[in-house]
Formats: sequence, C-alpha cells, structure tokens
Amino acid sequence: MPPSLHRRLPLVSATLLALFLLVLARRIGGESTMLLVASSLVMFACCWASAAHLLGARAALRLVAIAMSFGWLAEQLGSSYGWFFGSYTYTPVLGPRLGDVPVVIPMMWFALAYIGYVVSNLIVWQDPVDAPASLGHDAILALVGATVVTCYDLGVDPYMVYVLKAWIMAKTDGWWFGETVQGFAGWMTVSFAILFAFRRLARVRPAAAVPPTARHVLVPLGVYAGLMVFQVLLGYPVEARTIALFAMGFPLLAAGAGLLRWQGVLARPAAGVQPAAALPAVALKEAA
Repeated sequence: MPPSLHRRLPLVSATLLALFLLVLARRIGGESTMLLVASSLVMFACCWASAAHLLGARAALRLVAIAMSFGWLAEQLGSSYGWFFGSYTYTPVLGPRLGDVPVVIPMMWFALAYIGYVVSNLIVWQDPVDAPASLGHDAILALVGATVVTCYDLGVDPYMVYVLKAWIMAKTDGWWFGETVQGFAGWMTVSFAILFAFRRLARVRPAAAVPPTARHVLVPLGVYAGLMVFQVLLGYPVEARTIALFAMGFPLLAAGAGLLRWQGVLARPAAGVQPAAALPAVALKEAA
C-alpha cells in the first residue's frame, strides 16, 4: 500500500465509524433491508480500513480472506445441512445471496473477528496488536476472541429471528428464548477457527506510517459499543437487553482498561511499594 494512502487510513476509518453509527441510529427509527445492508457494508469497510492501519494492509487482507471464506462456508453448510448452528433458512431480509447465504453475513464475520482480535489482545496483553507467539498462546487468545464475538450473538440472535425474521429456525423451542444452544457452540467454533488460523498465518507486526494511538484503537471498540447500544435499546425479548449490556459491556470495559494501560495512563505499582492504607499507623506517624 502506498505510504500516502496508509497515512489516510486513520481518517478514513474514523469517518466510516461515524457513518456506521449514524446508519445504526437510523435503524432504531425503523428497519429495512436497505438500512441493514448499508450498515453491514459500512461496518465491513470501517473495520477493513482500521485493520489495514493497525495490522498492515497484507495482514488485514489475509484476515478478510480467512474470515469471509470460513464464515461463508460455515453458513452455507449450516443453512443447507444444519451444521454448526442448527437447521435454518435465510429469508430475503438481509439482501442478495451467494448460494444460500446473504453476502453481508461473511462481511459480518470479518468485522466481528477483527474486533475480537483487538479486544482479546487489549484484555490479555494491553496492546491492540499481538506479537508472534507459540501455538498454545494463539489458541488461548483465539478462544478469548471467539468469546467476545459470541457475546454479541447472545442478544442479536433472538432479535434477528423474531423481530426481523432474517432467518427461520427449524426448531424454536430451544433453551435460549426459543433459540437452540447449538447456535452458540457454532459461533464459538467458527470464530475460534477464523482467529486461530489468522494468528498462525499473520505473524508480522507492521511498522505503520502513522503509529496507532488510543483514538485509532477506539474505532473497533466503537463499532462493538455501537452494536451493544443497539441491542440494549431494541433487544428482543426485553430480558436480552440487560444480557447484552453485561455480555458485551464487560469485554469492552476490560479492553478499555487495557487501552489505558497501553497508553500509560494506568500503571502497575512499583515493586515493594505499599499503599498508605496497608502501612501501620505508627509508620504513617513517623513518616509524617
């Protein structure tokens, strides 16, 4: 990627984030296929621009390819044979399809996988981009990222099925507001596969033309936060709204703390230094 274009990526991703949040807010006033497709396309473009800046253009393209191919294949097998998520059929609500799968669905897998990657790094390492590591390290971090992705699904699935009717489940008597628990196992499995494959294949930490700062990392966190607020306001049934707040809010809060640590705002106390509350009263008097 030309350096001049790479320097513009932070502005591009921030602009796309603002546009995504505006489209998401417009959806609160009334859903339509056009708004659903538009918000998915803008979210995809926003996350790609952000990933190209934080990870490098080549690594970002690799994540796009892995996530979209894995995501499409899993959804195609799911809608055709009931694998991973249970038996279901997509309706025309989500727009044009590739095979049995709406085109926006693989795009969503990429956006959520990228967010899961950044959030898991911030939680574990207080850094948005991970360095090359062992097989076990990649497996654990991929598992954390897959959990972040699946937290989103806890609230969105009932809304998509019962309010938007974006797909029709063959069984609606499951343990999760009529949804089958198998779907969450599918989300964990597919998310883990995407993130683990990416971590094993994308091993180089790029030297960015514009070094990332906190406001750049806020782009993927802002997308996740926007999705959380949407579920809190419109989640169905009502119980799902509180679930979305805590399920998505906790990883956001933990990632935010990691971001502050990465920026040096939060620092670990120096070794051997005790807080004042832990010192005996006599020692405090002598120190005074």
